[in-house]
Amino acid sequence: MKTRFKPKYNIRKGDSVVVISGDDKALDKPRIVKEVLVEAGKVLVEGVNIITKHTKPSAQNTKGGIVKKEAPIHISNVMLWDAAQKSGARVTRVRTEGKTERVFKTKKTQGGKK
Repeated sequence: MKTRFKPKYNIRKGDSVVVISGDDKALDKPRIVKEVLVEAGKVLVEGVNIITKHTKPSAQNTKGGIVKKEAPIHISNVMLWDAAQKSGARVTRVRTEGKTERVFKTKKTQGGKK
């Protein structure tokens, strides 16, 4: 991703998220973010997008064989988990006392038609 400014995301390593689209979609099952790949715009989520990789024998792995591991998914396919609402929720940033905090948007503050 070549842009002049580095993008800012509301999702960080260690956050609980729900997968909102794709093969592993589960809106009621929170999962943990292992890594955020900012330049690629992707996240590595625990137990999501499992791929099988065939490896040759090497000094570290003398047997080789088939290894299952997580692959990154696009950051737009996940949403932060709000424990109070027990669902995924949208987030806004609020500056208080010189520090920026992430605040969940509630159903009342999201606006739009009811």
